[in-house]
Amino acid sequence: MIGERLYDLRKDAGLTQDELAAILNINKHSISSYEREKSEPPDAIKIGIAKYFHVSVDYLLGLTDDPNVYSTQNNILRLPSKLPAQARESIQDYASYLTHKYLSSDQSATKK
Repeated sequence: MIGERLYDLRKDAGLTQDELAAILNINKHSISSYEREKSEPPDAIKIGIAKYFHVSVDYLLGLTDDPNVYSTQNNILRLPSKLPAQARESIQDYASYLTHKYLSSDQSATKK
């Protein structure tokens, strides 16, 4: 299961096996072997894959179909994994704008 999930995540991110191997600091043959289910990555590599792609290890292992990382924080907005980096930056800029706008209006309302 991890091979199929790894392949899909890598392709969705537009990465080659070489690029992902460099990110994870392993060799391309390891990525190929994991994707073809010829070998299983060690736990440290599974964690690295999960962190890089912002998915849970349970998702990688096929224990759940929900890729979301477990979190106890309520203020997280999950964005689609295929969302381009420029769109993510725009969302962050807009969130900063809204934070400034509403915090400023709250402070001016308390001064009156």
